[in-house]
Amino acid sequence: MKKRKVELVVLSDTHLGTYGSHAIELNKYLCSIKPKILVLNGDIIDIWQFRKSYFPKSHLKVIQKIISLATKGTKVYYITGNHDEMLRKFSDMNMGNFALVDKLVLELDDKKAWIFHGDVFDASVHHAKWIAKLGGLGYDYLILTNRLVNWCLKKMGKEPYSFSKKIKAGVKKAVKHISDFEETATEIAIEKKYDYVICGHIHEPKIVKKENKNGSTLYLNSGDWVENLTALEYNKKRWKLHHYEESHYAAEENLFEMEDIVSHQMTNSIVFSK
Repeated sequence: MKKRKVELVVLSDTHLGTYGSHAIELNKYLCSIKPKILVLNGDIIDIWQFRKSYFPKSHLKVIQKIISLATKGTKVYYITGNHDEMLRKFSDMNMGNFALVDKLVLELDDKKAWIFHGDVFDASVHHAKWIAKLGGLGYDYLILTNRLVNWCLKKMGKEPYSFSKKIKAGVKKAVKHISDFEETATEIAIEKKYDYVICGHIHEPKIVKKENKNGSTLYLNSGDWVENLTALEYNKKRWKLHHYEESHYAAEENLFEMEDIVSHQMTNSIVFSK
């Protein structure tokens, strides 16, 4: 496979170690590119929901691929998020082409890009962490159930359906939270004279120019690899939101992987029932 050369790639919210992570698709994407810089913008390994009994080979392959990119010359920045906040005690660590940071400013063709995960703007993460963790667990099982439903829909020749996207679109608080998140990030970026502000966290891929009386900035969100399967790419002074083309929200689900997951769930149920 001929690899695409890209100056900068930004990924976030891959949530490796959870049932919802599309690690197989993510690995295929990483194998298709040759970036000069790779930014992993938080929630890459989901330490909140990490299970010793669930970290399949496909998830491990993603980590191995990232290490391989670093050893072959790609500069890799791992920005900590809320689901991998445990790593923040090691922030500012550098090992060859790998750096672990909490936030990042990059110079891109005489313009400044401010990159951070975004959980700093989420009050629930800081003031009611147990609720956020419980919500994360519920979200993981919602995605798992949704995959099973979509697998059945595919067998019947019907289009896949996203439970979480429907909930987000229908709940006014969720819509307002996303809007407030974007406004807060862009207002600070404009105040600090950053040309680009790049976040993750809310699983909403987007590129949009934001303006206020003090100036303007380009707001970018890399989305996630649970629902949207998206990444940000910067090349030749242009930004692009890359969507993984072979999968539209679990449309290309692997039957055998699904059977393994369901089997694992049934085994856990039997063990706990005893």
